[in-house]
Amino acid sequence: MTGRLIGIARRAAKRAPMEVLERALVSLEAGVEGDFRGKPGKRQVTVLSAEAFAAAIADIDPAPDHAPWTLRRANLLVEGVTLPRTAGARIAIGALVLEVTGETDPCQRMDEQLPGLTKALVPDWRGGVTCRVITPATVALGDPVSA
Repeated sequence: MTGRLIGIARRAAKRAPMEVLERALVSLEAGVEGDFRGKPGKRQVTVLSAEAFAAAIADIDPAPDHAPWTLRRANLLVEGVTLPRTAGARIAIGALVLEVTGETDPCQRMDEQLPGLTKALVPDWRGGVTCRVITPATVALGDPVSA
């Protein structure tokens, strides 16, 4: 199944606002360049499905007219592809290869931004996946995604 990359974001520090980018270097040493969580480990890069996020927003009562994907505070937003739900599975975004390390568990910060978002992200891994970088590359909006 092939999709595409439709969002890239990073944050300089914990609780800092998300900075939206058109392209970014994703490295073994730093994850998404400039993101404070990018050090090597299980949560180096987070990937979110646009369809899963839309389903979560639709479950909030009352559903907001607009909720930017950056509320989830993920690094990469993809559409048209189902994210794997198995540790060790691979996701390719252009030349970038990521290994899924687990589910991105929603935290209370989600409800601070939008009441009900934490609960809405829980089913079916709607909060996305955590990954480590296997093959570094520069990614850009529109890059193909396969999982």
